[in-house]
Amino acid sequence: MDKKKKELAMQSEMLINEAVLFDHVSAIIENRKLRAQAQANQESVLMFWEIGKYIGSVILGGERAGYGKQIVVTLSQQLQEKYGSSFEYSNVTRMIRFAARFPDSQIVVPLAQQLSWSHFIALLPLKSDEAFMFYAQDVIDRRFGVRELRRQVSRKAFERREIANSALTEQSSVPFNTFKDPFLLDVFDLKDNYVEADLEKAILADVQKFILEFGHGFAFIESQKRMPIGDEFVTLDLLFFNRNLKRLVAVELKLGVFQAAFKGQMELYLAWLDEYERKEGENPPIGIILCASANRKKVEMLKMDRAGIAVAEYWTELPPKAVFEQKIKEIMQEAQERLERRKALPSASKKQIEYYLDKKNDDEE
Repeated sequence: MDKKKKELAMQSEMLINEAVLFDHVSAIIENRKLRAQAQANQESVLMFWEIGKYIGSVILGGERAGYGKQIVVTLSQQLQEKYGSSFEYSNVTRMIRFAARFPDSQIVVPLAQQLSWSHFIALLPLKSDEAFMFYAQDVIDRRFGVRELRRQVSRKAFERREIANSALTEQSSVPFNTFKDPFLLDVFDLKDNYVEADLEKAILADVQKFILEFGHGFAFIESQKRMPIGDEFVTLDLLFFNRNLKRLVAVELKLGVFQAAFKGQMELYLAWLDEYERKEGENPPIGIILCASANRKKVEMLKMDRAGIAVAEYWTELPPKAVFEQKIKEIMQEAQERLERRKALPSASKKQIEYYLDKKNDDEE
């Protein structure tokens, strides 16, 4: 009996060892396959860049420029016959545009290590290099596939970040590139006549969707955070932590138009968090007030950013594409005007600035 038990034990141990062995070898194979794919992807991107650079400099330059397009058509046909559909005319022209946009290999090589050629195809239509690099970095940080990248581009993530940045000054306690404005919360499919509790409930039901819109590095901590102050309690809607900034981030949801009183409320939350929740090594907490509507001039005059508070609108419905793009364009223009005013009054006093803004507001009305 003892012998039989020993045999069973040995067989069981062998099975365990075989399973461990299989798992370990499988891990090696999968890891190497991923690295091989990444290496192949990098080489493909660099190959396309090198081809585009050569065509752009040799064939499309100088005296050949006039008939260069026909040369590219012929070349792409020849390459396609020998190497396949990757060299169809439209893709060859992308290679040329890619190399013309980024002639320096020191920029291309690190990007090619982490972005596929399909990512680059999605990014090439972007007009500004700044927007290109913003989305490229977002892909790297958040490991976005091409589908999610296209979604972020269509939802104007870069422009909305720039709008939020325009509300920050050099004295801001809110780091640049942290938030967007407006936030698009259409993914929660809120019905008409919703209340703040409905919005919070929808966010909590799918925090991942909220964080995807909110930004990189955010982790959810708590909802309805109760803060005892003397004999009273105050309650914060949502509390997050940003791993990159090493800060607590307080989020307050408001249904209506932004009110100046919201500033004092958020300052109280941040003071309490700083005293009782902030851990050693963390930076001071910051807050964001999300409103259904925000008077950006009022926010600017209150200098919310100096108190570590950002204010942004949220939209629970995404307008049709043309309307959405027009709205973002208008808000961007308004943001540019704010920046220009700020540059034009570098030495003005607080009262002078407030008088200027009030007068401009009266004139517009």
